[in-house]
Formats: sequence, C-alpha cells, structure tokens
Amino acid sequence: MKIDELNQANTPIIVFDKKLESLRGKVLFPDKLKKANDILAKSGLPKKRLDKDFDG
Repeated sequence: MKIDELNQANTPIIVFDKKLESLRGKVLFPDKLKKANDILAKSGLPKKRLDKDFDG
C-alpha cells in the first residue's frame, strides 16, 4: 500500500511484537488485579443506560 492509501484507510495498521505472545495468560500485576476484583465485587458494574431512559 502507498502512504496515501494508508492515510485514507479506516482500519489502523498495527504491528505487534511476537514476544508479547509469551505473556498471554499471565497475570502481571496480581495485587492490582485482586484489588480491582474486590472493588467490583463490592460495588458491581454500572448498569447500562438506554437512551429511552435518559431524560436530559
């Protein structure tokens, strides 16, 4: 592809480093993951807002 075609493309071109595959499935920050899961367990996820329910 030429540069003009790349600039007009709707999908970005991304090249991933193959070394990242070695990290797939590993938890890199277990303490932060535990904290985030605890917060979500206490408060829960926000409910989806439907446009028909929105007043303003």
